Amino acid sequence: MATTASTAAPTSIASVTLEVADPDAARRFYTAFGVDEHIRLRASEGHSAGFRGFTLALTVSGPATVDGFFTAAVEAGATVLKPAAKSLWGYGGVVQAPDGTIWKIATSAKKDTGPATREIDDLVLLLGVEDVKATKQFYVGRGLTVARSFGGKYTEFAPGTASPVKLALYKRRALAKDLGVPVDGTGSHRIALGSTTGTFTDPDGFAWEAAAQPAPMPS
Repeated sequence: MATTASTAAPTSIASVTLEVADPDAARRFYTAFGVDEHIRLRASEGHSAGFRGFTLALTVSGPATVDGFFTAAVEAGATVLKPAAKSLWGYGGVVQAPDGTIWKIATSAKKDTGPATREIDDLVLLLGVEDVKATKQFYVGRGLTVARSFGGKYTEFAPGTASPVKLALYKRRALAKDLGVPVDGTGSHRIALGSTTGTFTDPDGFAWEAAAQPAPMPS
């Protein structure tokens, strides 16, 4: 039987909440890192071991800006998973925050065309999923619009007007390899996504909560 398209308002990300053991310590780290306006924090003792199945990625203008964010994260206590370096696609590196969240900082530019800034061009939440095609269809059913898709390997959705955060899907194993961590992981993802429409859980266990509007991390 054919499925009737929903006329309800489409879902989009209104906020990203990281669940951390020590919100005060995490707040200090993210303020020093320079991303405190883009995330929320809340206390949680939820068990999590190994790869949590996602990364938050900063896309910036050039290598010098990558280095600035990278250095700020490391000086604030982050662990280097992949040193910032040139690659076929540009320049970037990967760090893990003290709370366990993995951050990728990258640019498609291989040379600087201006001085370093503290500006973030895009913030992408990249979910590692078992079946990209199936999860893509799940989110399309929730009203998200596909911006780019490469078969069963990668999908990126158009950001909603409620948040600058982009949502993307990548094969879990491929994402872990890209980040330089073992794919194994159990327990809580330690992240919650604020939804403009309601509460639900996606096929890979990522939880969405009702959220009226984006809310920055408390000062």
